[in-house]
Amino acid sequence: MKEILEYLYEHGTFSYEKAKEILTNMAAGSYNDAQVASFITAIIMRKITLEELKGFRDGLKELSTQVDLSAYRPMDVCGTGGDGKNTFNISTLSAFVVAACGIPVAKHGNYGVSSVSGSSNVLEHLGMRFQTDPQLIEQQLKETNLCFLHAPLFHPAMKSVAPVRKQLGVKTFFNMLGPLVNPASPTVQLVGVFNLELARLYHYLFQAEEMQFSIIHGHNGFDEVSLTDTCRIISNDEELDIEPSYFSYDYLKEEQLKGGDTVASSAQLFMHILNAKGTEAQNSVVIANSALAIKTYFPKLSIQEAKEQAETALLGKKALEVFHQLKKLA
Repeated sequence: MKEILEYLYEHGTFSYEKAKEILTNMAAGSYNDAQVASFITAIIMRKITLEELKGFRDGLKELSTQVDLSAYRPMDVCGTGGDGKNTFNISTLSAFVVAACGIPVAKHGNYGVSSVSGSSNVLEHLGMRFQTDPQLIEQQLKETNLCFLHAPLFHPAMKSVAPVRKQLGVKTFFNMLGPLVNPASPTVQLVGVFNLELARLYHYLFQAEEMQFSIIHGHNGFDEVSLTDTCRIISNDEELDIEPSYFSYDYLKEEQLKGGDTVASSAQLFMHILNAKGTEAQNSVVIANSALAIKTYFPKLSIQEAKEQAETALLGKKALEVFHQLKKLA
């Protein structure tokens, strides 16, 4: 690892094969915690290359447990995280809304690293039990249109890296990999990223693999549609910057999207919104992200048609029904 780090410090880039090898060795515990911390921090301080991203991704996927849900053609709705905004769990709420609209969702999630409470923290606190049994996961998807794939259970090789990430408490290149290593390998994806360079790399990857996708980056740093600034949307057919007016909304302030200070308060806020008791700002941002996900799955829909579906699902408590149904099956 010493040679790898020295090469990295001199701004060297790795081939696909080398990146894959490094990830594999990291998962095998071949490097000590200090070396891992140094590597995963240093590599995010410069532009990651497409070959590196592919190598890291494929190395991680080969070590993971996969689940075949292709018969249902599920989508994922997630972000890289690491934007440092500490918003409430917008993409997780959106997953329930999208599922309530009849779209199958295989949601990939994890514990929070750079935020107070990730999707896994909230759902676990609310009594959701994470599953790995393929038959039960398929049953969940079939009956509720939603299954939740808790990343640590499907990526056991990353067990040795998890404590280092938690101790660092900042985004690392593993944030870049999260949406790319969903165990269900969905072919439809709405994904938010924390910078435009990463949006470009995702675009190249998704195009090459004939994915159906929408990639989001808020120009003020959000990895989701925040309605607080203009937002870049890159999809199969177009690339555009949108304002809140795209969804017929007004601009919000960042503080209106603040998440909880603890897992418990985050979970309470999550259920408050699912129960259609959220503020206008909270509801709007969930509906906007859900609408974009719905339009990603059904590109021929107008954004207003998709928004109407999302609005009905959230405010009519259909998303809440999905939550209770899924919890019964968990």
